[in-house]
Amino acid sequence: MPARNEAENLPVTIQKIAVALDAAHVPFEIIVINDHSEDNTAKIIKQISESDPRCKITDNPYLPGYGYAVRRGLEIYKGDAVVIVMADLSDDPQDIVKYYKLICKGNDCVFGTRFCRQAKITGYPPHKLILNRLGNLFIQALFWLPYNDVSNAFKRYSRKVIEGITPLISAHFNLTVEIPLKAIIRGYKWTVVPTNWHGRQKGVSKFKIKEMGSRYLFIILYLWLEKMLSRGDYHKNTLRRLS
Repeated sequence: MPARNEAENLPVTIQKIAVALDAAHVPFEIIVINDHSEDNTAKIIKQISESDPRCKITDNPYLPGYGYAVRRGLEIYKGDAVVIVMADLSDDPQDIVKYYKLICKGNDCVFGTRFCRQAKITGYPPHKLILNRLGNLFIQALFWLPYNDVSNAFKRYSRKVIEGITPLISAHFNLTVEIPLKAIIRGYKWTVVPTNWHGRQKGVSKFKIKEMGSRYLFIILYLWLEKMLSRGDYHKNTLRRLS
């Protein structure tokens, strides 16, 4: 859970996730990566971790950025699988339980989609929604994918996927595209389920549209070149033979 100036949201977000996972008897740890926050984020997480050791905090040792923060979390998590969750409670904790059950059934990745009849979206800014749909249509067309929410950060991956797609290179929100596209290109088993999304109630979104266009395009074209020109050198079956 990357967090930059999320002191207002973190207590409720962590509590609701913990309650949902405990109720479903899902073993877990919550790792909050403090991304150079200037508010009381670090203090809040330290207080929570003192009462529940399953909640842990680490600082992002790299430059500020969503991608750097998530990459730090992926370096230190200890479980068999990992879910990337936003700190503002925009993702539904019950969907994490859903993800857990599907990973247990043998899927390497579980991808959520907010854009289907079974999903519910509230509070999505109209201009961001339009850009999101256009961007995902571009990715679908370029990679011939039936999946329509690639840029959604909220996904679950098994450990073997994370190990098979590193090193990651995205420093910002374009990491949300790099991870799933690498997993798909490299042949890992994935499935898609409807997920709910709710706009943040407190704080300010860290996503800046004007800063991200070229970064998204770079990583999309970078991975398209891997798909078209690598001849399967990074495919999971090739890596298994080499090891």
